[in-house]
Amino acid sequence: MGDASAMQPLSSKPAFIDLSHALIPNETPACDGHPSYNACCVLSLAKGGIANVHSLTIGTHTGTHIDAPYHFFDDGITVDQLDLSLLTAVPIVVADLRSKKAGEKITWDDLKKHEERLRSGVALLLCTGWSKHWGKPDYSQHPYLDPDVASGLIDMGVRVVGVDAMSPDKVTEEAGDSGHVHRIILGNGGVIVENLRGLEDLFTSGIEEEDMRLSILPLRLGACDGSPVRAVVWSRKVVL
Repeated sequence: MGDASAMQPLSSKPAFIDLSHALIPNETPACDGHPSYNACCVLSLAKGGIANVHSLTIGTHTGTHIDAPYHFFDDGITVDQLDLSLLTAVPIVVADLRSKKAGEKITWDDLKKHEERLRSGVALLLCTGWSKHWGKPDYSQHPYLDPDVASGLIDMGVRVVGVDAMSPDKVTEEAGDSGHVHRIILGNGGVIVENLRGLEDLFTSGIEEEDMRLSILPLRLGACDGSPVRAVVWSRKVVL
């Protein structure tokens, strides 16, 4: 008889953590002026078709998505030209900012304890806990990143910033998205990932932050400013 320990089940902790919102037809929120997501069945097995096929109505900034530099700069690179090494199996720093109130600024003091790990090749994820407001009227009232902090991150080599809110920038009903952080990060060849969800799950995943890896791969949309992504974190110790 074999070793009894070999018969024990694997850890119940998930090997992969999905940080993406599900896209649901006619329910997924869209910013003013952006297309509303929909999926329409155009070929159906139930109606005698050879297969099930849907047509999609979707914007480049639908759901959990990535902003390429072209989003804010006509001469910026488009989403199909992004360096995949920035987006695949990337080490991360997750900043716990859940104590921040609605419309409160995220300052360098909030990130200072992560300073040693903030460097080139690392993605910074801002966990505000605001994804719980997804689809609600107050979703735009999230905490926002100080533009001076964005400049400091660029100076440290960080080129990927993600947030569990609609923007890293301040958003108001009167003026909309200020765009200050967007222009700093995208203007320096970086990317922004918006509408992440479940970042708080990373703190209880059982995976050490140093072992976490992130993939945020966009569709290869020629000449486009952004793309929906499937954002996933896993442990580098997991054998794929």
